[in-house]
Amino acid sequence: MPSLSTRVQEAPFSGIRRFFDIVATMDDVISLGVGQPDFVTPEPILRAGTESLRGGQTGYTANAGRIELRRALARHVRDLYGAEYDPESEIVITVGVSEGLYLALTAILNPGDEVIIPEPCFVSYKPEVSFAGGTPVVVETRAENDFELLPEDVERAITPRTKAILLSYPSNPTGAVISRDKMERIGQLVLEHDLFLLSDETYDRLIYGGAEHVCAGSLPGLRSHTIMMYAFSKSYAMTGWRIGATLAPAAVSSAILKVHQYTIMSAPTPAQHAAEAALTPAGEEAVQSMVAEYDRRRRVMYQGFRDLGLPCVEPLGAFYVFPGVAHTGMTSEEFAERLLREERVAMVPGDAFGACGAGFVRCTYATSLEQIEEALERTGRFLRRHGAL
Repeated sequence: MPSLSTRVQEAPFSGIRRFFDIVATMDDVISLGVGQPDFVTPEPILRAGTESLRGGQTGYTANAGRIELRRALARHVRDLYGAEYDPESEIVITVGVSEGLYLALTAILNPGDEVIIPEPCFVSYKPEVSFAGGTPVVVETRAENDFELLPEDVERAITPRTKAILLSYPSNPTGAVISRDKMERIGQLVLEHDLFLLSDETYDRLIYGGAEHVCAGSLPGLRSHTIMMYAFSKSYAMTGWRIGATLAPAAVSSAILKVHQYTIMSAPTPAQHAAEAALTPAGEEAVQSMVAEYDRRRRVMYQGFRDLGLPCVEPLGAFYVFPGVAHTGMTSEEFAERLLREERVAMVPGDAFGACGAGFVRCTYATSLEQIEEALERTGRFLRRHGAL
């Protein structure tokens, strides 16, 4: 058989995959591991998607997506953040943020170009950079800094080969939110070194405790250097619809569209109708309701882990808590696997999100409060058994 791509062979499978292969063989597991809402897509959004099917809307749309959805998204980011994008030439509807990021990377990278990535980070970032021909450059974020990316660490990582900085705040897996001051200082580095700023806005609406989401596309002077990847998956409980968007200057969007039309053609038509419904007052009401419930769960999980002696940075965004487990004497993987086998509680080892995640585990509160409380009880029992409580 002819050889496979070296680039693909060198990419590891997701560190989450092996762990959840174990979960699939077990009963009575409380999963704090799967990063998707436990809510069903809100009814007004479901209705729009199903009505599009019943109405025969089953063909391709324009490559960039339905203009009605692009206009709705342009209004949405303008009204929320003051970010101005032309729906005709600066927005491309994609098959989720994962496709959007791959399109953006493919559009801007030449072989060997470097992309700075804060770590711990979502599992796909480094492989996607490599698949697009680039070189990922990791910059560590630390618990003592609330997992915020420090501008001075970014500056030290910049080389003549640096092409872009990839940010994702609120963060998966840490739940961290970056301050406006740090975002603006990173933005200055982008401008000084003529870089791209890639911003994964997946969790932009999931913000708590008075924190602020800083929309990259709204920062003064940065618009011409910024590519935003926008998601419907988490905020609107639409993970299975696979719908997202890129927002970028016209020249960049044109390059993104070129890659998109040769790989995907257009995002699923019913999902586009559903996403348009998400950007209505009814969709907004559903978001606010879900955020309130996430916040209730967040406070219970965060305080629960602290009461069990597991150190945590308070998560102010997304739906994850990232407790430390190093003091137990177990590695992240040992802790997660033993907890799963002994108490049927599933957490994700922190180093699945990069070496900087060693000594932590990721837990999601996108599950019921009852499940969270039972998981805390089981975790406490596990810690007492192993002399760590």
